Amino acid sequence: MTLPYRIITVCTGNICRSPMAELMLRHAVAGNEGIRIDSAGTTQWEEGNPIDPRAAAVLRERGIPDGTEAQSSSGLHRARKIAAADFIDNDLILAMDTDHFDWLREHAPTPAARAKVQLIREFDPAAEPGELGIADPWYGGSEDFEEAYRLIDAAIPGILEHIGAADPRHHV
Repeated sequence: MTLPYRIITVCTGNICRSPMAELMLRHAVAGNEGIRIDSAGTTQWEEGNPIDPRAAAVLRERGIPDGTEAQSSSGLHRARKIAAADFIDNDLILAMDTDHFDWLREHAPTPAARAKVQLIREFDPAAEPGELGIADPWYGGSEDFEEAYRLIDAAIPGILEHIGAADPRHHV
């Protein structure tokens, strides 16, 4: 296992769900230097773009730095596509929806990298087995971003527990 423990969250364009998950996880582990969190997309569609303003608003309403200001703890978010090195450099690759999960497993360069890919909602004990994805809020309104937040938030305790179980030095 590498130190620090590295997590990357992945959605389609890296402007809604995955940066929300990244920033929410960073907030949850604030002060723990043994954990690094990043995000990326499966496409280049939004490359270089900031977090969607609606996603940023949901985070700001809850006191979570939203990645829109360079002086925020998360730095300035810019969308990017996942790179081959991300599969190797990260210990846990969290897909936001089933299509991301399938894409990541298909494009993982090795069986070990493929084994790192999990759906984020697998860490939510209340999630139903057939409903492990988080729908893309980009096409909807503020309520869709609220729902994405709620689903990500429900998975965070399980992710933190997983990190601690993976290596007690990362206990959060």
